Amino acid sequence: MAARRALTAQVVALHVAAVHAFEGRPADGPRPDPEPAARDHVVVRARLGLVGDRYFNHAAHRSAAVTVFAVEALEGVAAGLGLAPAPDPLLVRRNIVLRGFDVDRLARHDVFSLDTGDGPVRFEAHRPANPCAWMDVVIAPGAFRALRGHGGVRCVPLDDGVLRLGPVVVG
Repeated sequence: MAARRALTAQVVALHVAAVHAFEGRPADGPRPDPEPAARDHVVVRARLGLVGDRYFNHAAHRSAAVTVFAVEALEGVAAGLGLAPAPDPLLVRRNIVLRGFDVDRLARHDVFSLDTGDGPVRFEAHRPANPCAWMDVVIAPGAFRALRGHGGVRCVPLDDGVLRLGPVVVG
């Protein structure tokens, strides 16, 4: 992707979970989180992920340790499915949820930065974060299909840093 001009967006949700909540069959429902997964800030470690997350320093997920998602995608799905208000963005189980940055337009190997006031943290996009059938259970029937192509991007962090809820400069 060509160099992009910095823009101001919002970090609307941060999610770090030590265990996977979507195990077994969707009909059985998700496992409750053993600890609150919502965070007001996250600690990022270069090439490892988010401290405390189940994919942190996990060899199989090194190029996909952090998922970044645009809340507008969820709001679009909610509108299309007749849900009001839109569901909690933490239901999609993405680590960093942004408003005002079209995450799904990132291509493989695009590098972007997020700066919430503690200095920029760069990420390299690797692949789409495809939704799973669990979305029909935790959001509404039809959400799985509606989120295809709008599920966010799996990334590798390139820098150590801290990200916080609130305004973010995207570079």
